[in-house]
Amino acid sequence: MPLTRRHLLQTAAAAGLAPLLPRRLIAETTIGSGRLITVSDGNLVLPGDFIFAGMPEAELTDILAAQGVDRQRLTPECNVTLWQDGDQTVLFDVGAGSTFMDSAGELLGNLEAVGVSPDQVTAIVFTHAHPDHIWGLLDDFDDLVFPQARYLMGREEWDYWWDPATAETIGVERQAFAVGARRRMEVIEDRIERFEDGAEILPGLASILTPGHTPGHMAFELRQGNEAALIVGDSIGNDHVAFARPGWEANSDQEPELAARTRVALMERLAQEQMPVIGFHLSQGGMGHVERAGHAYRFVPL
Repeated sequence: MPLTRRHLLQTAAAAGLAPLLPRRLIAETTIGSGRLITVSDGNLVLPGDFIFAGMPEAELTDILAAQGVDRQRLTPECNVTLWQDGDQTVLFDVGAGSTFMDSAGELLGNLEAVGVSPDQVTAIVFTHAHPDHIWGLLDDFDDLVFPQARYLMGREEWDYWWDPATAETIGVERQAFAVGARRRMEVIEDRIERFEDGAEILPGLASILTPGHTPGHMAFELRQGNEAALIVGDSIGNDHVAFARPGWEANSDQEPELAARTRVALMERLAQEQMPVIGFHLSQGGMGHVERAGHAYRFVPL
């Protein structure tokens, strides 16, 4: 199924899916001496098949009905994680910017609402390079929105989107994703800091390779003393089927089988350790806990 911005908007319009006004939900907690919050970049507007295509339809219908989720219309939140501790002001991803989808691109106004200006951001850490995570890197004049920040991305993720062959092999439906990522990465080529799985990339922040949604997708464990949280990006991409059936392959993942294995492992760890989880597209601000629910799981918002 085509996944280009134009196709998504045309499909949404045909189905009567008008863009929603941006959400300003913010969730907040503390980890040690630091402040961990989510800042809304608005929301996406997607046809249901963006995620659900190919899933067992009868069982899917029951799961969605039990959770009040519309099979045809999805409006996932876009929750950018902000970490502040001492002289660190760290953003995990930068949102969609102004050119991807009208209902997204609200990060800067919402950062201002929590007292953070772009010049105060000391580091940008990318989970991956899909449009709603990296297109907010540049403003409408192609200048850096966060000029004082360091920029950090996993080496495998960087290499994948930097490779000119990616745009040729990713498929027509995602070709604009590859071109858009490369254009923004060219601006920070001389500033990017690449890292491997398991690296401590900033004080108290360790990378965890969580591949499948993209080939080099990264999650991050933030830890101070006995307190920790796991920032999972899109490796857990929603709080309905991803929790009820984490082993199901999702159409939104670039490598669905690998993404499902990654998701199952994350769910087990999060449920066992009861570590707070922050997900880019999880609901009610994206911050909460994972609980077991029979043979599946459920998301409990903060």
